[in-house]
Amino acid sequence: MTGAYRVRLGSKNQHADECFRDGFIGVGYGFTQDFTGELVDNWRKFNKKFIPVYMDLFPNKTKIAAGLACGTFWTVCKGICIHDLILSPDMDGNFRVGKITGEYQHQPKNAIPQQRPLNWLGRIVRPDEMSESLFASCKARGTVVNISKHISELEQLLTGSTHKPLDPKNNSLEGSSSFAMEKHLEEFLIKNWKQSGLGHDYDIYEQDGELVGQQFPTDTGPMDILAISKDKQTLLVVELKRGRAGDVVVGQILRYMGYVKEELAEDHQAVKGVIIAMDDTIGIQRALSVIHGKVDFYRYEVSFKLIKN
Repeated sequence: MTGAYRVRLGSKNQHADECFRDGFIGVGYGFTQDFTGELVDNWRKFNKKFIPVYMDLFPNKTKIAAGLACGTFWTVCKGICIHDLILSPDMDGNFRVGKITGEYQHQPKNAIPQQRPLNWLGRIVRPDEMSESLFASCKARGTVVNISKHISELEQLLTGSTHKPLDPKNNSLEGSSSFAMEKHLEEFLIKNWKQSGLGHDYDIYEQDGELVGQQFPTDTGPMDILAISKDKQTLLVVELKRGRAGDVVVGQILRYMGYVKEELAEDHQAVKGVIIAMDDTIGIQRALSVIHGKVDFYRYEVSFKLIKN
């Protein structure tokens, strides 16, 4: 099955023109060696070997930063498959579309030595052609974002269709006064983090001044928010549900917490979780009672008023 990824071409897209001209995408992260033979199928094995290498290169970086760098490196050089679609932003705010044509290549004389060849299809996609959900995914922070869930829409866009499909909504548990999409709730919380109860004790994780804790990638999908305590002693996983949360979200957040504990946390750091939803169920109350102290539940309220002048 064809996958799809949004790939940024350098900080602030600084390498975009070169990549568009010469037909490749690539990464660096300070690695200059030839990785031929090192790109194993299991990204965990790759990270286990090269996170220490990265931290030797950059001793001031955290284990989280090293894991993010190595994971992104592996995804671009190995995880993305031949024939997968690539969307890359250009300097005009639009997106060029390409298709991967080959395996990893090492180009030591290039500013981006670690490369994947691809064929840019000549299709430029404007943001106003995309569904809200696809555009939100493409705006997400980080070098690489898996947007394979939008493959049907992308294939339509490649044929010239600008029809915006409706974003799917599950209304089985959610009321009309909830956020229309989890993405809206997420963006609202991100913008108002410092005013929230969580913002008093935690900061959304940043790397080199860039907010990277939103939609932080894991091996079971992106977590909504990764935060770190002011004293750097605790990592916090935040999972958002736009309406009423069922007990399935407990398993979901525990998977993310397990990933953070095993792959990202330093030995001295604790890992906690927070679920934020409009309401809960008896199921989630029972589940959380067993892991009391590890995962907290917060309700949000939506208020809307019209004030006549």
